[in-house]
Amino acid sequence: MQKEIAKDLLLLAGGKSNIINISHCTTRLRFEVKDETKIDIHTIEGLQGVQGTFFRYGLFQIIFGAGVVNKIYKEVIHVWENTPSEEPAVQQKKASRKLNPVAAFAKTLSDIFVPIIPAITASGLLMGLIGMIKVFHWFTADSPWIKMLDLVSSTAFILLPILVGFSAARQFGNNPYLGAVIAGFLTHPDLLDPSMLGSKTPASLDIWGLHVPMMGYQGAIIPILLSVYVMSKIEKLLKSIVPKSLDVVIIPFITVMATGCLALIVMNPAASIIGQIMTQSIVYIYDHAGIAAGALFGGIYSTIVLSGLHHSFYAIEATLLADPHVGVNFLVPIWSMANVAQGGAGLAVFFKTKQSSLKKIALPASLTAFLGIVEPIVFGVNVKLIRPFIGAAIGGAIGGAYVVAAHVVSNSYGLTGIPMISIVLPFGTANFVHYMIGFLIAAVSAFIATLFLGFKEETE
Repeated sequence: MQKEIAKDLLLLAGGKSNIINISHCTTRLRFEVKDETKIDIHTIEGLQGVQGTFFRYGLFQIIFGAGVVNKIYKEVIHVWENTPSEEPAVQQKKASRKLNPVAAFAKTLSDIFVPIIPAITASGLLMGLIGMIKVFHWFTADSPWIKMLDLVSSTAFILLPILVGFSAARQFGNNPYLGAVIAGFLTHPDLLDPSMLGSKTPASLDIWGLHVPMMGYQGAIIPILLSVYVMSKIEKLLKSIVPKSLDVVIIPFITVMATGCLALIVMNPAASIIGQIMTQSIVYIYDHAGIAAGALFGGIYSTIVLSGLHHSFYAIEATLLADPHVGVNFLVPIWSMANVAQGGAGLAVFFKTKQSSLKKIALPASLTAFLGIVEPIVFGVNVKLIRPFIGAAIGGAIGGAYVVAAHVVSNSYGLTGIPMISIVLPFGTANFVHYMIGFLIAAVSAFIATLFLGFKEETE
């Protein structure tokens, strides 16, 4: 069956000659094509297993859902690679797509942080498990099991700068191991951890009359991204002028030395100031706008998801967690309310619609949204019917206002919905209870709003 779907997809996407590249994520199959007008979208959406389609970043994306998309992708790649070319190989070269600066920036951040999310998620889940163990007294506080899990759960956050450095360098088209080295240099044990400021004063180096503080950037994100970006420019410049016979030795040597010096002297102090301004601004809005900010962010978050810009928030959330004066993520509970509300609106569609085909998509997609994966319900149901999407925005706004009023926070990012319970539990039972109340408020209010607004069904 999956092989037949793969053959149909390639044909309906305009054939092999129209396809530049094929990729996938957790729930979606992505086609980069030469001519979008050759895609038979209506027929593709009628294929078995397809939950919806949309365009983003110049890619045609087909929603299959978690677990299914991997199998479809393998079959599609197999058929694609073994299908005879329909035109000369010269025309098969990849075509670069021009994105507007905002979309390009969001896509870059997304491509950097999305591969890291499994590691952060695993650590967050482990911290949640430790929190449950302590709350329910499954082990004593000094148990060796607790100590071992503590070590494992904190590792991803300790290594986060290096993971970001590696991923960023790979995204910028450079040696990812050099990116990891630069990130490792900026978090070197001889550099003072920012969390120790107040109790310790960093030493300084006198370089050409400049007093360079020996400050580290443990847990920081923006200094790493900026340093690796500059490193990528230096490496590309060297590749254009250094003879290939010497590039293995000369390029890494000069790249690491130049980037390291620039990072410590120039870029990272500037990036730290930028990070502090950004963090303080967000904290100020959170503290002073309060419920209004929660309602606004919860209401518009799903619209931001449509554009793909939501992936850029990972850098902000990581900065909040790394800031010793904040140390928590108060944004992701708001995002979770918006996602849960999409599931509530989808359930309203399931109960209200008389179309069997829509019911088959709405129920599983809604349940998936409660697990933190919203693309199936957003693109497969709510956006197409419009009014359920508005109902979800209402639910997200109400739920977002509640979690901000109740000061719900988490210790990680990348999780929403039910799985997020694990990263709110470490902050106590009250935090967990308020999160669940917000969960119910968002889902129920979106459900009611969607039933009240109604929707115009498409013909079968």
